[in-house]
Amino acid sequence: MTRQTAHIYVMIRAAKRAARGLVRDFGEVEQLQVSQKGPADFVSVADTRAERALYEDLSRARPGYGFLMEESGTKEGTDPDHRWLVDPLDGTANFLHGIPHFCISIGLQQGNEVIAGVIYDPIKDETFWADKGLGAFLNDRRLRVSARRNMNEAVIATGIPFLGREGHRPFLAEMEAVMAEVAGIRRFGAAALDLAYVAAGRFDGFWESGLEPWDMGAGIIIVREAGGFITDLDGGDSMLTKGTIAATNVNLHKPLLDLLRKARPLQQPSQG
Repeated sequence: MTRQTAHIYVMIRAAKRAARGLVRDFGEVEQLQVSQKGPADFVSVADTRAERALYEDLSRARPGYGFLMEESGTKEGTDPDHRWLVDPLDGTANFLHGIPHFCISIGLQQGNEVIAGVIYDPIKDETFWADKGLGAFLNDRRLRVSARRNMNEAVIATGIPFLGREGHRPFLAEMEAVMAEVAGIRRFGAAALDLAYVAAGRFDGFWESGLEPWDMGAGIIIVREAGGFITDLDGGDSMLTKGTIAATNVNLHKPLLDLLRKARPLQQPSQG
């Protein structure tokens, strides 16, 4: 059995405890109380309850660490170097529509770097996790990104902007550029799981804009420890601040970024 570090053990234990409530509420999704945060952006009682459980468990295990959470925002800790990046329910729209594809995502940030991550899919009982320098795993199995070399063989995942989100027209330009070159594009509605699937070789790549740190923090370290290549859409390392991301194996990263860059002139409004 693969030995987990203390951080990973704490994160997995917290995720699985919080997930028990999500699974219970998912079974009664029609009876969930739902409040509206904004256009097409909903938060359920299950979401806030899971976040509270994660906060309690992680605070108890590491009292000084800060938090950046989807629902509650930033909570400063006494330790200035460490904070948790927590998404208690990535794939909320799937959850509320009874689609069994959602997860809990926990990243551990040290300074500006994510050093550990856990993504737990409670419906499939799949735990994706990674610790810096120690590899990436699905439950107890070592993960590696896919070895495909050609875009015409690749299946690429993405996220599509929806009601209330900016970037519809730019995304359509990107989609047109990519879909003409690849074997398929998938949109599953949970960015953290998209990244986990890249790490597992299920997807050959993933790109998206408009993400938050809690959406991708855990996925960044998991993809990297699985041998993947991950940047923002400008090819830099500012995913958490820019909110854009491209994750692939080393062979497909430049071709994917090149396609996205070529689409960008189409995104600019005409002058005059």
